[in-house]
Amino acid sequence: MRANKIDILISIRKTIKFIDLNSWGPDKFWSPVMRSQKFVVTFLVSFIAIFVFSDTGIASTRFEDLLEKNSALIKKSSSKTVEPVLTKIKEFGGPVATRFLKNWKAKKIFLVKSTGKFVVGAPTVKNGKKMVTIFSIATNKQLSVNPARDLKQLKPNSGVRARIASSLVPLQLLSGSLDERREGIETVERKVERSHIAPLRDAMKRESNNILKKRLAKVFAYGTIAFSSDNNQVKAAIQSLYEDLSIGTRAALNPLLSETTDVAATLPPNVNIARVIIPNKSIRNWDGSVQKTNTFWKRTPELNTITAYSLLVEKNLAPRPVSSKIRDAKIISFAKDGIVAGVRLSSLNNEASRDAVYDWLVKNKGLPARVDEEQMSAIVAKYVFFARYNHSSKEVVQTAIKALTNINRKVAFFQFLDLLLDGISLVSIYFLAAIGLAITFGVMRVINMAHGEFIMIGAYTGYVIQLFVPNYTISILIAIPAAFVVTFLAGIILERAVIRHLYKRPLETLLATFGISIALQQIAKNIFGTQARPLTSPEWLDGALVINDVLAISNIRIAIFALGLVFFGLILFVMTKTRFGLETRAVTQNPTMAASMGINPERINMLTFGFGSGIAGIAGIAIGLFSKVTSELGSDYIVQSFMTVVVGGVGNIWGTLAGATMIGLLQKGIEWFNPSNTLAAQTYMVVFIILFIQFRPKGIIALKGRAAEF
Repeated sequence: MRANKIDILISIRKTIKFIDLNSWGPDKFWSPVMRSQKFVVTFLVSFIAIFVFSDTGIASTRFEDLLEKNSALIKKSSSKTVEPVLTKIKEFGGPVATRFLKNWKAKKIFLVKSTGKFVVGAPTVKNGKKMVTIFSIATNKQLSVNPARDLKQLKPNSGVRARIASSLVPLQLLSGSLDERREGIETVERKVERSHIAPLRDAMKRESNNILKKRLAKVFAYGTIAFSSDNNQVKAAIQSLYEDLSIGTRAALNPLLSETTDVAATLPPNVNIARVIIPNKSIRNWDGSVQKTNTFWKRTPELNTITAYSLLVEKNLAPRPVSSKIRDAKIISFAKDGIVAGVRLSSLNNEASRDAVYDWLVKNKGLPARVDEEQMSAIVAKYVFFARYNHSSKEVVQTAIKALTNINRKVAFFQFLDLLLDGISLVSIYFLAAIGLAITFGVMRVINMAHGEFIMIGAYTGYVIQLFVPNYTISILIAIPAAFVVTFLAGIILERAVIRHLYKRPLETLLATFGISIALQQIAKNIFGTQARPLTSPEWLDGALVINDVLAISNIRIAIFALGLVFFGLILFVMTKTRFGLETRAVTQNPTMAASMGINPERINMLTFGFGSGIAGIAGIAIGLFSKVTSELGSDYIVQSFMTVVVGGVGNIWGTLAGATMIGLLQKGIEWFNPSNTLAAQTYMVVFIILFIQFRPKGIIALKGRAAEF
């Protein structure tokens, strides 16, 4: 009915196009031609108005009649009884049917007890009483507010709701609403049914949105693969999915490769055989091929002797073996006065003696023969075991294997790329956390165990700023330089108060900074509490850059990587192109000679320590964006920071980058092999680092100077 309405409206539109309304002028308004055109337009407009408005009323009345006739089924429906009324509602069609089904599924349909009419209801409380605001099913207009006791809510179970969702699909796919069509496609994507094939085909022809049209084509291909009996159509559907990497596509193709293990005296000629199986030898690959047994990785054969023999028994090709339980029961049943076959039961204390007695019973009493493993192997060797595809068409199966091979290869590549990008993100974090430590360690020979707490201070600085600046974008832009300034000043204070008195005393410096780190953690707990605090990222950092169904790069990862690049370039510029960098490198190489050239080493040490601490504060902002801010935040990264500096080479920016790259990628690689245990991954990484240092104690890029003396 809805399709006929659309066709009529289209015809009216085409008729109106023949009327030149621009030709209407004052001098021609009363001409016979114009009078006839005016009459036609007036007639058409009136007809449209009558058609639309009257039809809505008629449709709503008819739909209410339909509900009334099927009231009993609607009120007490089950997944087995609801289908007839759903079929009638689908045949009626239109927005009113769609609206009713959606509300029924959402448990928003109520029955007015006094009239027996179905309405849409919204429970509410008014003056302490339970009330229900009711709306018209046809127009969705509010009708009244009734006491809850005057209505009965329909509560379909999960099975009924599933059938309603399936029935909604054809109506939603052909709806004029973009959101409705999108919702219908999402329902089909979760589970495509045979009844969806025809609506999907019609929807593909009518759909004007290119994105939805592609989704419809993909789901239609899923349905064709699952339900079509035409092998050419199935092959075409498979070929259309060659480049699609989604889980849904792989789930649609995998059933085509389902197998059944079978046995016969010889290979049957008209069977889609996947492979021949040799018991105790054949190892199956995912695509049905057989792997050689002399492989490096030891794998369990697909079929052992016992399983193969059991299959023969199921096919009535071999006698059923006598179990030890049955054997023992038979021996006892033939015993007289505790003796069987001249042997006392008490002496049958091992398997060999029991087997010997049972064999005597087989020979003399006609019991079924016992089949040992050697006999099983001999019987199994007489037959051919094979796996056959459940799908009858070899061409379809081969097409599916080709498609899955191509898809799996690409999925593996993008999974590796995702792992690599995740590792690069971790590299950026480790670099930001360690670069400040590398500068202070290389220049001052100071082992600063409180470096992690400067990371924590930077993160808390960002959190405090967000308390006063609600705009997250602006707050982050303010927080980055603010964190640098705060931790820069904190570093200078620490250097002036403690570090300068402990130069050339590494053990005392280590202990002092370790104590300061504990003190800073406690101060943070006293101020901010033990509860984790959020450092909220701006909205434009939410979500991810979706490359395909396998690879998606979160915007946070991209931002951290970009921040790492920016500060790497900035630090490189400062250390190579500025006077401060020149003086720092001079002090690093030879402090005595630098002092003779007019450079103040104490001033450089102070500024260097503050500069390294400031960079740690910026690292705190980056880390806080993807993890909660706590007083222990810095301690989680201090070990990795030191490993990065040592592995890369102390006091060298490029060495720090190399060390961060090595450790970050190594950690992600180890986690990939053991994703459920990150602690084990970190342990393996530490062991590897220790071994690496044994062979290269000065790091990847060694630097000459005071740092090299360690």
